[in-house]
Amino acid sequence: MGDADRTAVEKANAEFYAAFEAADLDRMSAVWAAGAFAPGVSCVHPGWPMLRGREEVLRSWALIMANTTYIQFVLTDVETDVYEDHAVVTCKENVLTADEDTETGFLAGGSIVATNLFVRDGDGWRLLLHHGSPILNTTEEE
Repeated sequence: MGDADRTAVEKANAEFYAAFEAADLDRMSAVWAAGAFAPGVSCVHPGWPMLRGREEVLRSWALIMANTTYIQFVLTDVETDVYEDHAVVTCKENVLTADEDTETGFLAGGSIVATNLFVRDGDGWRLLLHHGSPILNTTEEE
């Protein structure tokens, strides 16, 4: 395990966010675990109930991508821990979104804390669990 695994996990984590920003369902599908791991694939989008199973999770991403005009992530406080065949990435997602349907092209921002659990399979590191939780009413002093 070591720097090569850490780098590979961080690359897989970055691809997860890049696939979402690009609204590319094929890329998103490639990020998530499959095969024997498929039934255990799980996702909690902020404010959503737990989604379980690869198909259900990918359907949710298709729905979100179809209804997201623009999204950008700036990740901070990224921590990566590798434990043999699984790895955990925790981070703060600083999110910018926009809506082309409004006159001003409404831009909104928010912060989410996320936990991403990756498993090593024959094709490298794949996402098994994503859990995002909004950060509410933060102040500079916290």
